[in-house]
Amino acid sequence: MTSEPLKDWLLASDPALRWQVERDLLGASPEIWEATRTRIATEGFGARLLALQDPDGQWARGAFFPGDYDFDDPERSEGGQPWTATTWTLNTLREWGLDASVLRGRRTAELLDEHSRWEYDGSPYWSGEVDCCINAWTLANGVWLGANVDGIADWFLEHQLPDGGWNCEWVDGSHRSSFHSTLNALKGLFAFEAAATGGTADTRAARHRGEEYLLERQLVRRLTTNQLVGQWVNDFSYPIRWSYSALNACEYFRLASLRDGIRPDPRMSRAVDIVRAARLSDGSWMQTGRQPGLVWFEVDVPEGQPSKWLTLYGTRLLTWWDSAT
Repeated sequence: MTSEPLKDWLLASDPALRWQVERDLLGASPEIWEATRTRIATEGFGARLLALQDPDGQWARGAFFPGDYDFDDPERSEGGQPWTATTWTLNTLREWGLDASVLRGRRTAELLDEHSRWEYDGSPYWSGEVDCCINAWTLANGVWLGANVDGIADWFLEHQLPDGGWNCEWVDGSHRSSFHSTLNALKGLFAFEAAATGGTADTRAARHRGEEYLLERQLVRRLTTNQLVGQWVNDFSYPIRWSYSALNACEYFRLASLRDGIRPDPRMSRAVDIVRAARLSDGSWMQTGRQPGLVWFEVDVPEGQPSKWLTLYGTRLLTWWDSAT
């Protein structure tokens, strides 16, 4: 952190963000940041989402889409993907740091097992789906809530492509991995390993193969031409949801390096440079793109304004990278 005004700006935040600022940027004692983290369940964004949970354990009465979503409406895509259903809400609460005991006390995992079914084929919630990203989120949410999702972990072993990554379009015959799908798959496997089970030798090997797929491409480049894989690597947005960016990828590798006890891979440097170049003169990062779609409520600023969430992510990344390299 480089200025007192920036610190004060970040601290004047919802508990879901503030506790991470206290822990990761300010080096506060566990007593301080843990007390702030506990407030997620009773104040602000977290409490608001918890209050919206349906009696059957879901949100918006649907697994991935709201229960009233009209799949036959030709104009349904104009407003973007709705972000209110169960999977998206669980992702958000987990990423904010809500203590899993809050939802375990509500028997959320059991209720979803009884009542929630995937819109794609009607299969039970904790059995997963055919989409890599959906399965990654379900794997992460499952281990968080104590559901048995071992079958989804095995699914990733079976669907890893020859080049080492994953692609949600495998069901349509794709044999080339996707940056987006691979990063989300890695996050799911990482969460599976970080749980009490520690994963398996096979899931750890699959994760490292997937990491190598991205590192070979310096997180942002095409392997064949060495050109930028797409301008979207420069688009920093919060909530991140499914989208790939240099910042999103670097945050994953920061966490993986810390867990594995290894130094940052130098092949990350191009992606880190993109993140550094996006920092504004006051030390903040701007919201550069927002995914359209129905939300329960706004948790960050509109496009074109400095984002506290992105500033947390960017500052945390550069602090780690600069100190470790």
